[in-house]
Amino acid sequence: MTKHVSTAALIAGQHTLIPLSQLLKSPRNARKTPHSPAAIEAKAASIAAKGILQNLVVEPEVDGANTPTGKFFVTIGEGRRLAQLLRVARGEITDAEPIPCVIDTVNDPQEISLDENVTREDMHPADQFDAFRALNVERGMGVEDIAARFGVSAKTVQQRLRLGAASPRLMQAYRDDSLTLGQLMAFCVTEDHQRQEAVFDRLPAYQRDPYQIRRAVSEGRVGSNDRRAKFVGIEAYEAAGGHIDRDLFTDAGEGYFDDPEKLNQMTLDRLTAIVLGVQNAEGWKWADAYIDFPHGHGHRRVYTKQVALSAEDAEVLQTAQDALLALSEDYAEADEIPDDVDTRMTELEAEIARIEALTSAYDPDDIARGGVIVSLDYHGQPKFERGFIRLEDLTPDPEPETGDDDESAAEGGDGGDFRDDQDGEGAEDPEPSRPLPDSLVRELTAHKTYALRLALGEQPELTTRLLAHTLVLTVFYRRSYGGCLTISATSPGFTHFIDDGGDTAVIDAVQARHDAWHSQMPDEPADLWEYIWAMEPETLGALLAHCVAQTVDAVQHTHQQSGANRLPADRLATCLTLDMTEHWRPTVGTYLGRITKAQIEETVREAVGDEAASRIASLKKPEMAAMAADLLATSKWLPVALRTKPATPDMTEPDSPASEIEIDPDALPQAAA
Repeated sequence: MTKHVSTAALIAGQHTLIPLSQLLKSPRNARKTPHSPAAIEAKAASIAAKGILQNLVVEPEVDGANTPTGKFFVTIGEGRRLAQLLRVARGEITDAEPIPCVIDTVNDPQEISLDENVTREDMHPADQFDAFRALNVERGMGVEDIAARFGVSAKTVQQRLRLGAASPRLMQAYRDDSLTLGQLMAFCVTEDHQRQEAVFDRLPAYQRDPYQIRRAVSEGRVGSNDRRAKFVGIEAYEAAGGHIDRDLFTDAGEGYFDDPEKLNQMTLDRLTAIVLGVQNAEGWKWADAYIDFPHGHGHRRVYTKQVALSAEDAEVLQTAQDALLALSEDYAEADEIPDDVDTRMTELEAEIARIEALTSAYDPDDIARGGVIVSLDYHGQPKFERGFIRLEDLTPDPEPETGDDDESAAEGGDGGDFRDDQDGEGAEDPEPSRPLPDSLVRELTAHKTYALRLALGEQPELTTRLLAHTLVLTVFYRRSYGGCLTISATSPGFTHFIDDGGDTAVIDAVQARHDAWHSQMPDEPADLWEYIWAMEPETLGALLAHCVAQTVDAVQHTHQQSGANRLPADRLATCLTLDMTEHWRPTVGTYLGRITKAQIEETVREAVGDEAASRIASLKKPEMAAMAADLLATSKWLPVALRTKPATPDMTEPDSPASEIEIDPDALPQAAA
C-alpha cells in the first residue's frame, strides 16, 4: 500500500507518494549527460497516457545536523521527474502532483543509479516495430494516437509501422544481425513482400548496401523527382487509380510511381490538351505532343520575322520606356525603393516586354502550313517549339540555274567531253587551258584528302570548329551548302582513285595513327562508353580530332558541277597551312605522264621558266614528261587542285569582310540556368 511520506518517519524501502515540488535532482546520480528534449517529450506523453509505471527511487535530503529537510533526491527516475515538470509547465498538472516513490537509505545512490543504466537491456528494435504494428492493426490505434501516447512524431510512427510490416524473412534476418537497420529501411521502400524477398535473394551480401537495395527494389518504377511525376502530380496520379510507394526513410520523403505506362499516358494526355489550346489560340495547322522532343522529326524549321510596330504601339512603348528610365534615375541613389514605386516599375517592365514581343512574329503563311511541338523539359514544365513545316507542306525549291563555272572548269573534273592522253600520240590541244582528265583530278584531290586528314588530326581546336560549322549547316539551313566532312562519321577510302594503289607516306601515316588508336579500343562496343568517359580531356580531344579527320572528303568528281566540297576544303587547307609539297611530287606516274604536251610545257614554264619550257617543247611526250619531272624535282610547284591559298586576316570572301559583320552579344542565345 502506498502512503504519503512523513518527514518524521522515513522507513527504508517504503512505497510512498511525494509531491513533485519536494523532489530534487540528485548530485550523486551516475548519469551526468542530460536527457535529450525528445526523450523527455516521449516520457511526458507516455506518463500522460498511462501514468508512471515504475516508481522513482529517492533518498531524503538532510541538513548539516543530519536532520531531514522534507525534500528528496531522485536517485533513479530523473527522466520521469523532468517529464512531470514539463507537464507542469504546460499546465497539465501542478507541482503538488503526488509521485510514486521508493525511499532507499541503505544502498549507495551512485551505485544503484549506475546499476539501473548498466544492467538493463534495451528492447530489440524489431520488437518495437512489431509492438507498434500490433497497436495499429490489432487495437486499431491510429498513427496520431500512437504518436501522442509515446511522445514521438507521426513520421516516426509511420516508419516503425512500415518496418514492422516487412517480410518475415527480412525481419528475421534483421534479428539475426544479417541485415542492418539501414538495409531493412531500404527494403521497406516497398510494402510488397514478394519484391522485397526477390531483391534479397538476388543481391549477394556484399552488394546489399542501402543504395543498391533501394535501386533494385524501385526498379521499373518512376521516382517522384522524375519530370513526368512533377508534371502530373501525386494527387492526380492517385486519383486516376495509380499507387505510390513512399520512401518514409529519407528526408525528402520520396516516392515511386508503380505504373510507368499510366504515368506516360497521363503526361501525354495533359501535354496534348495544352498544345491543342496553343494551336487553337495561335492558328497553327497542326500540333504534336511528346514527352521527349523528337530530334529526328524530319521537319523543316522557320523562325519569326521582324515586324514594324504600329504608330500607337510605338508611342506606348516609348512612353513606358521614358517613365521607367525616369523612375530609375530618381531612385538610383535610394537605399530602398518605396513599395508603390517598385510596383509601378514592375508594371512598366511588363508593358515594355509585351509590346517588344510584338516586334517579331511568324509569317501567317508559315502558321497556316506549320505546327507547334510541345515536350517536357528537365524541370517537368511544358516546352513549346514553334515553326515546324512538314516536308509535304514545303514550297518546292526553284530549279538551280545552270551555267559555266569558270574557276571549276580551269581545275577540271567539272564537266566537259575529254579523254586521257596517256601516250602523247593523240591529237594535241594547243591550248594549255584544256581541263585535266577527271581520273587525274580525282587522284590529285585524293592525295589532298589524305594530307588534310593527317594535318587536321593534329589540330583538336580547329577540328571542333570545323565540326560545329558542318553541324550548323545541317541544323539551320534548308539547302545543303555542302562541306568536306562526311558528318555521318563514315570514313570512305580513296586509295582506289590513286594509280599506285595509295602506297604513299601520308596514307601510311594516317593508317598508322588509326591503328594506334584502334589497338587501345575495348573489344566490345558496350564497353566503349566507360572507356571514353574515363579519358582525360587532352586525350579525348586528340581522339575526337582523329575521328573527325577520318571523315574528310575533298575528292572532286565530274558530277559535282558546282564543286560543293571545294570551297570548304580549300579553306580548311588554308587554316591548316597545308603544304602538299611535303606529301606529293609531280612525277611521270603521278601527273606529267597523264596530261597533254601543252599542259606539260605550261607546267614547266610556270614552275621553272620560259627557257626550260622551250627546251622540252619539241620532244615527244614520253621524253618530254621525263625531262619535265627532272626539272620539277627541286621545285615546289603544285597543280591548282593541290595548292593552298594564303591566309587572310579575316578568312572570309573579299565581298563580305569580317570587319563589316556585327554580332550583338545580347542577341545570342543564353545558356539555360
